[in-house]
Amino acid sequence: MKDHFGRSIDYLRVSITDRCNLRCRYCMPDGCDKVSMSRILTYEEIIRICRVLARLGIRKIKVTGGEPFVRLGCTDLIRSLKSIDGIEEVTITTNGQNLYRYMDELKDSGVDGINISLDTLDPDRYTYITGGGSLERVLQAVDLAIASGIRTKVNCLLQKGFNEDEIFRLAGFAFRKSIFMRFIELMPVGIADPSQGISNEWLLRKLTEKWPDLEPDADIHGNGPAVYYRRPGIPGGIGFISAIHQVFCDKCNRIRLTSQGQVKPCLSYDDGIDLKPFLQQSDTELEAALKEAILKKPVKHCFTASRFGSEEHRLMSHIGG
Repeated sequence: MKDHFGRSIDYLRVSITDRCNLRCRYCMPDGCDKVSMSRILTYEEIIRICRVLARLGIRKIKVTGGEPFVRLGCTDLIRSLKSIDGIEEVTITTNGQNLYRYMDELKDSGVDGINISLDTLDPDRYTYITGGGSLERVLQAVDLAIASGIRTKVNCLLQKGFNEDEIFRLAGFAFRKSIFMRFIELMPVGIADPSQGISNEWLLRKLTEKWPDLEPDADIHGNGPAVYYRRPGIPGGIGFISAIHQVFCDKCNRIRLTSQGQVKPCLSYDDGIDLKPFLQQSDTELEAALKEAILKKPVKHCFTASRFGSEEHRLMSHIGG
């Protein structure tokens, strides 16, 4: 289905929980409110919504949280999503802390890709930024994902004064592991401070100075807006998701479903359509509500339009990463 601006909307990010086993300082620090489980969509409701969205043209689904693996039955949900007519790809984003427990189930579910969050290769920094997480555990998760044969990517968020001095180590990690490391610009959502973000334009200049043979990669490596670079003859590479400094709204193909049942046409705005009332009605009414949400998708985000950068003030964990 196309929105009012002619963009084909074929990608859904669905959050299955607002809970997480880490407390990353820019996302979900200690003391943040949790949503009552009674307000969280059931798996059956998620599957029904995705089935209707598939009829509207959604072809790819990303399962997110919070942390998806803190909710029991996550791999069974992926298997069910994979069985929906029209769905071509289901992937998952995780912090990797518990991936070792679910790797066999995840592979058996038929998942098409795993994205693992990793902001630093320094154990003490990792523990600090995540509120107690284990770097060893996430590095193990990366190795397990690679060994499984499932397409694996690593997501990294750079912040001034924290991990910007690790850019060469992080990029080298991607080259060494033959995977793609995607650098994501800090977006002003929830408690995230946009002044701490680092421009991917600056980052690309620094990486090119280090590796002059870094060149654009025309191949498609995912569902979203990342722009990729690689070095000739070297597996793996670097991706940039630059929502602030290289706005890609004209190519945006996604909508989001929060764990509480709200469809968000754009991450930066707090509006959307609550699907809970429509789940008590027929698929026809549910489909009409989803069409309305897609048609409400704005022409661009508002990250740079106000003092606070965004109209969305909820934590990213409440929205879906």
